[in-house]
Amino acid sequence: MKKSRDHLEMTFRSIECFSNDGKLDAQELGSILDIAERDGNIDADEIRVLKNIISKITPDEIDDAMQIKLDEIAEKIK
Repeated sequence: MKKSRDHLEMTFRSIECFSNDGKLDAQELGSILDIAERDGNIDADEIRVLKNIISKITPDEIDDAMQIKLDEIAEKIK
């Protein structure tokens, strides 16, 4: 079985999102989560990347939509 490289795509996508305006919004985070979920499994590399991306989100970026997305991710990767 070929090892997934989705975590690399997730990392690249997060760099694009942060670099376009310096912030990440709920829709952008959702699109990164979609990459992780598209094979039906969120693996350890994808979890590591998601946690790293989330660690870079600043408190001023967390609106209601972002909090909902963060809660959704927390539930899926616990």
